[in-house]
Amino acid sequence: MTDEKDKTTHFGFETVPEGEKAGRVRGVFSSVASKYDIMNDVMSGGIHRLWKDAMMDWLAPRPGQKLLDVAGGTGDISFRFLKRAGTGHATVLDLTESMLVEGRKRAEAASMAESLDWVTGDAMALPFADNTFDVYTISFGIRNVTRPQEALNEAYRVLKTGGRLMVLEFSQLPNPAMQKAYDLYSFNVIPRMGQIIAKDRDSYQYLVESIRNFPDQETFLGMVRQAGFENAKYRNLTMGVACLHSGWKI
Repeated sequence: MTDEKDKTTHFGFETVPEGEKAGRVRGVFSSVASKYDIMNDVMSGGIHRLWKDAMMDWLAPRPGQKLLDVAGGTGDISFRFLKRAGTGHATVLDLTESMLVEGRKRAEAASMAESLDWVTGDAMALPFADNTFDVYTISFGIRNVTRPQEALNEAYRVLKTGGRLMVLEFSQLPNPAMQKAYDLYSFNVIPRMGQIIAKDRDSYQYLVESIRNFPDQETFLGMVRQAGFENAKYRNLTMGVACLHSGWKI
């Protein structure tokens, strides 16, 4: 039998003890926090804004809903959600305090202060009661979780019956030639841009590697269903560079 302390996981292309991953991920995002929004532009060629809008279109927030936005550091998804819903509440949870600090600095945070909570916490052990939220979102965050299945199980636990899960994440292109071209861009351009923009090549190298290690669309869909979600579906964005997964707690 494998001892808990002997279990390993991926940190980019490196194999590390499971207990080390959260600290390393926290280190990456502490390093890039002040440049996080620029980083998303670099990673996606600026298209992440359209992807997040597509996420809101499919989610269709309704007035009065309670959102839990996990790995939501700079508040991007929560701000969009509250604007679309008109009224409601968003709890932004992130493993990295410095990411939450950056989120609180944004103009939207001040104008929506009464509708926002900022919580430091772990996606695999959420500090909330069962059946608390109407909507759970995680955007470009689940691939950084040590055990994504546990995060999905926790999402199911804290959602109310009738609640909605939505995951936005970088994914795999179905066409091998296109995937190869995208990999060339990712591995050759993004770390260099990270060095230029944030003076931090290593963090960007990790982020690129973490995308390639993440399960493909069908595999992740199976994980969403395993957590208990019904009517689970996904939609590819930009030919599969990113993907939206949706599920319901019924």
